[in-house]
Amino acid sequence: MVLQSLDDDQAVETVTIPLAGKSSIADHMVIASGRSTRQVASMATKLADKIKQMTGRAVRIEGLPTADWVLIDAGDIIVHLFRPEVRSFYNLERMWNFGDAPASTMAQA
Repeated sequence: MVLQSLDDDQAVETVTIPLAGKSSIADHMVIASGRSTRQVASMATKLADKIKQMTGRAVRIEGLPTADWVLIDAGDIIVHLFRPEVRSFYNLERMWNFGDAPASTMAQA
């Protein structure tokens, strides 16, 4: 559902990183970019609403006012939404891959 929501909102370079057995914070991490702060904020708001509708639980969101980097904590899934420049600066994919095979990238249509 998370990946579908991001795809529907035209997120770019969506990556999933499995964390099960590697970290106690979540089972999966999703990283994606938006083309602007407006798109990042919109994707985050819509995703948080969809998660609440499906699970009945509100998610925690950090970074929404500036929308350069928005973190959504949905329990077992952590979602990071970035503007491209901010994403390349922090390079979370490299930090969280633990030397494993490259993170899986969702193909964009």
